Amino acid sequence: MDKLIIRGGRELHGEVQISGAKNAALPELCAALLTAEPVILRNVPRLQDVSTMLKLIRNMGVQAERAEDGTVSLNAGALNLPEAPYELVKTMRASVLALGPLLARFGHARVSLPGGCAIGSRPVDQHIKGLTSMGAEIVVEHGYMMAKLPAGRTRLKGARIATDMVTVTGTENFLMAACLAEGETILENAAQEPEIPDLAEMLIKMGARIEGHGTSRIRIQGVDQLHGCEHQVVADRIEAGTFLCAVAATGGDVVLKHGRADHLEAVIEKLRDAGATVTEVAGGVRVQSHGRLKAQSFRTTEYPGFPTDMQAQFMALNAISHGTSKVTETIFENRFMHVNEMVRLGANIQIDGKVSVVEGVPRLSGAMVMATDLRASASLVIAGLVAEGETLIDRIYHLDRGYDQMETKLRALGADIVRTP
Repeated sequence: MDKLIIRGGRELHGEVQISGAKNAALPELCAALLTAEPVILRNVPRLQDVSTMLKLIRNMGVQAERAEDGTVSLNAGALNLPEAPYELVKTMRASVLALGPLLARFGHARVSLPGGCAIGSRPVDQHIKGLTSMGAEIVVEHGYMMAKLPAGRTRLKGARIATDMVTVTGTENFLMAACLAEGETILENAAQEPEIPDLAEMLIKMGARIEGHGTSRIRIQGVDQLHGCEHQVVADRIEAGTFLCAVAATGGDVVLKHGRADHLEAVIEKLRDAGATVTEVAGGVRVQSHGRLKAQSFRTTEYPGFPTDMQAQFMALNAISHGTSKVTETIFENRFMHVNEMVRLGANIQIDGKVSVVEGVPRLSGAMVMATDLRASASLVIAGLVAEGETLIDRIYHLDRGYDQMETKLRALGADIVRTP
């Protein structure tokens, strides 16, 4: 099992290329299931979750070729098994994104209840509720969602779907399914994360009729069929935010090529309040930091608020900043698992329910720590970059699920970081 060894204390300088967004690439790979024509995706990140999704759709009968430059060529014309088995999706919750496209195009699907990381429950009941309102019959048996259309129906029907909570994957599932449904579908309380409009733009290229994407109310007029397209995956705002926090913590001057400041406004505002300089430059974002920054309290919430996927990374910055901060997690109930590992590095953090109180310390000290989930692993990397001495991070397969060659990119910026078996 691979580990990372980091010798901290180095500033970061230079340029780093921000990869395509995992949370856009995964639904867009599933969107290719909606058509029998070729689909080409560019800027697809080299991540474990992407590899798992490609394996999953190949198992369905989809032709999927991956090039070294990040281009993925897909053809679902010969898809003959509309099923997502447990053994292929147990490590990835995004498998549920296959349900809507398969049901919309083929009228039936068998999709395993998803597994994935351990940051809390992400129930699929909203997916079932929404697709049922579109006319699907769905039962859960033996760990699988068994979905089909009623006898005599060949297509889903348009509906008004108002979810009980904002759900990103739910919005994506309904958006894809509605493209081939009869009539109009209106999604109320829709997620607004940048990956949603990116998926919608891809679907529009395929012939879908969509309005309002990027807002809380999306309107879709169903069409008879979709065709192939070429589409470039949007840059990963969470990878960009992670590098912003890393430079803010270590000090230095780095340009994030293809970074989108407009996708990270809540994080950038907090970084500026902390004392970092963040500016938009041609083709990206520049971050500069010198000396200890000021700790910042924040509360995670749905986009465009402070993203839960950046909570752990910003907490690592707070851990070595001046002052005391409160970090409130409102999205997932188990997302403070990195705290105990940060304490091993010398951080002063106390947990009280959904709130972590972080008392900034002048320095951290290297130690052996263990990654517990994707973003927790990124926070430990940041902490290791500023800690005195050597930090060893175990179980970094979590990191590989969401970061494209992170240690290679950090090393190019001047970090002393290596991967070891």
